[in-house]
Amino acid sequence: MRLADLSSPDVAEYAASGAILAVPLGATEQHGPHLPLSTDTDIATALCERLAAQRPDVLVAPAMPYGSSGEHAGFAGTLSIGQAATELLLVELGRSACETFRRLLFVSAHGGNAASVTRAVATLRAESRDVSVFEPRWQGDPHAGRPETALQLALRPDAVQAEKAVPGDDRPLSELLPVLRKGGVRAVTDTGILGDPTGATAAEGRDLLDDLTTQLRKHVRDWTSVVAP
Repeated sequence: MRLADLSSPDVAEYAASGAILAVPLGATEQHGPHLPLSTDTDIATALCERLAAQRPDVLVAPAMPYGSSGEHAGFAGTLSIGQAATELLLVELGRSACETFRRLLFVSAHGGNAASVTRAVATLRAESRDVSVFEPRWQGDPHAGRPETALQLALRPDAVQAEKAVPGDDRPLSELLPVLRKGGVRAVTDTGILGDPTGATAAEGRDLLDDLTTQLRKHVRDWTSVVAP
């Protein structure tokens, strides 16, 4: 169920029954010449919607499509609000959401948001709010490569320009990190791709989506088994 489709009294009833509010956190940033800027937001939203389809106690909030994407500066279309603004937004959003909901779940599918989300959740939990975060992770290419391309082929095939997919920098992330931290993605690849998206299939994407959904369900099950403060 989507929060935005409900009336205020309807939301109050759901909240009174113990509903969890799930907030998809994404980004608006380049994902190579073949994937849409909405890729991270699409993945986070899909995971929240899948969770809600399997758990009637979950409401899905409108996605946050902006985050900390400074590492993608120099690529057209990237819109970043930076770490500090992302952290503040999440803290204030969390405080507001917890006026209605006893439990709040952030699902963040953009790696650049990690530091901001971690700090925001720590602040909210220190204020005795029951907040958790799930960050989907997978083996393989870290950005705009085979996994994300496969996921988008499963989710939004019409938004994938497969004929424009080309191999990018496929060095291990551990090797790239020093350069990325200093000069961003543009310093290591002109295409914005870290990995090789060629050959990705929708079937791979569906399998990965199923695996990530299973991980998310377990995360929520483990979290909600603990008595809230």
